[in-house]
Amino acid sequence: MKEDKRLRRKVRNSYIVSTVSMALVLFLLGSVGYLMMAAMKVADTLQGSIVVMVELDDACTAAQRDAVAEFLAGEPLVAEIRFVSKEEKASDAEFRKMFAGSFEEILGENPLFDSFEATLTAASSEHDAVERFIAAAERLEGVDRASYPAQLAERLHRTVGRIRFVLLLFGGALSVISLILLNNTVRLAIYSKRYLINTMKLVGATKWFIMRPFLASSISQGILSGFAAAALFGLSVYGLGETVPELATLTDPERVAILLAAMVGVGIAVSLLFTAFAVNKFVNIKSNKIYLY
Repeated sequence: MKEDKRLRRKVRNSYIVSTVSMALVLFLLGSVGYLMMAAMKVADTLQGSIVVMVELDDACTAAQRDAVAEFLAGEPLVAEIRFVSKEEKASDAEFRKMFAGSFEEILGENPLFDSFEATLTAASSEHDAVERFIAAAERLEGVDRASYPAQLAERLHRTVGRIRFVLLLFGGALSVISLILLNNTVRLAIYSKRYLINTMKLVGATKWFIMRPFLASSISQGILSGFAAAALFGLSVYGLGETVPELATLTDPERVAILLAAMVGVGIAVSLLFTAFAVNKFVNIKSNKIYLY
């Protein structure tokens, strides 16, 4: 009787330890995914910070200006546009600091141009596409010239590309390590029950009859560990948002919700898959070799 209680306690403790281990590994995966989403959003924001200045000549009519605005609004590369009049430019305090006096008094007029500031999307990393857009904008009637900081944009896109590569490499490495840890956790849990599997084989149990309770247990374990990891992750994100509100704005709530659901799904799928492999291995091992493992 005491031996049965001790055995049940060991099995229960093994189940709890493996479930907690899986939950922690899933939490690690979710955290890596969250940080990568935040970093990728920052990278997209940086790539989308390039501004093309489309300056209108003095002879530009209202109809031509509207046509330029319509062209910019319909361009896939453009995220948003803003019209800046030459009077607004001249009244800018930072711009005025560059001159010792009033340049209108010296020149007799405002030499600046009305212009549209077109903020580009992350697709601005395609240099040829941006050059085609600039050329098309300069061909419009009423446009004096269109320009953007080409060298700065090139350096920015190159740096962001390297950052993305490092993040993907880092995330991929941590994902592989996490899966290996999950696999070892499941295999150790099944390993502790190898004699039970062998006993079931000796009394004539079929392969499916042996695997079925282990697979059912793995599904419940995956659900528990997935929900535990999702709850821990959700509390961490909430606490992080309260402490550092700026970081919370880097990820969309919808993506966080998808990440939480993915943690539960991955927990079930990984637990089921690794359990099936581990049980199948011990079922196929000959009885006289079970003691070698």
